[in-house]
Amino acid sequence: MKISPSLMCMDLLKFKEQIEFIDSHADYFHIDIMDGHFVPNLTLSPFFVSQVKKLASKPLDCHLMVTRPQDYIAQLARAGADFITLHPETINGQAFRLIDEIRRHGMKVGLILNPETPVEAMKYYIHKADKITVMTVDPGFAGQPFIPEMLDKVAELKAWREREGLEYEIEVDGSCNQ
Repeated sequence: MKISPSLMCMDLLKFKEQIEFIDSHADYFHIDIMDGHFVPNLTLSPFFVSQVKKLASKPLDCHLMVTRPQDYIAQLARAGADFITLHPETINGQAFRLIDEIRRHGMKVGLILNPETPVEAMKYYIHKADKITVMTVDPGFAGQPFIPEMLDKVAELKAWREREGLEYEIEVDGSCNQ
């Protein structure tokens, strides 16, 4: 198991102290980027990512909850992101192009399953993912209750990975605090 705390929940008044603590105890940094359109909240930005990168030695995973992920890829690459994780709902019709663009910038690709999104939604490009994230809450706000039924998707993704000989990691995101 790997640990990747969400920076959305951090105390920004203790930025340096908390980044250094996470860097010494976690495997990744999870950075939620929201545009107020795909989800009704605004959070962190590529500039924030660049500031974390100055202090962190662990990989930065940017979870894009935005309607136009193509507008963020180059900015996040310049900021120092290591992963860009995308929602299928925002990449339909351009999935292969966006995945290739992320890789051209030297970053890894993650795909996200919302609670209502079936695994089948990414069947044509799941083989291009380095990791799949199963949302165990509805995306957009911290502090929501864990949705235990999403563990069935974890099992489904594991079976798919084994059946197809794929190597993506599987992670869960949301109220994983116990």
